[in-house]
Amino acid sequence: MAYKQVPVWDRFVRFFHWGLVACFAIAYFSTVGAPAWVHNWAGYATVALVAARIAWGFTGTKHARFFDFVAGPRHVWRYLRAMLHRREPRYIGHNPAAALMILFLLAMVTGIGVTGWTLTLDAFWGNDKVEDVHVLLVDISLATVAIHVSAAVYESWNHREDLIWSMVVGTKRETSEDQDRPAIDEPVADDPHHGNPSLATKRGSSVAGTGIPK
Repeated sequence: MAYKQVPVWDRFVRFFHWGLVACFAIAYFSTVGAPAWVHNWAGYATVALVAARIAWGFTGTKHARFFDFVAGPRHVWRYLRAMLHRREPRYIGHNPAAALMILFLLAMVTGIGVTGWTLTLDAFWGNDKVEDVHVLLVDISLATVAIHVSAAVYESWNHREDLIWSMVVGTKRETSEDQDRPAIDEPVADDPHHGNPSLATKRGSSVAGTGIPK
């Protein structure tokens, strides 16, 4: 079946995503064997990108806005439980787990930028405690990025859609059963402990309550 491709990620969201990847990589790999200004300015660029993304989260296009994808902890937990059973619904925008990842990474990159800038001040030059926090935040971010990429690969496989490519071209396929935004007060799928057993699905059937083919 051919699906209609609809615009989801605007130009700024795509620029931010790949720009942050590039600046973070430059900052990380320039710590040794490169002029200090390369590392510093790559760090400043990441902070600028994060600040712009936060602003765009309130003023940007529909799926770029935080209101469109940020969900409460109850809904995120239910989504993750459904994900363990491959019963999570498909979202045309960010799903609740991705939303949590985005907020966490924005916080981590901000912390990295602030601690890195602090180390350039005379009062904290060579301060081991600040440097330790800076390095720790980088390590946490790297682990989080690994989870993020793994989740994108899993979702691409589970929903038969290349999510990484969609962040390049900005479009995704549209189906009649897509979740438009997190419905915080509604269960995302059959809960194996509290849900209706009649909703249970097997491999090869549709996702419970969504009609999305497995």
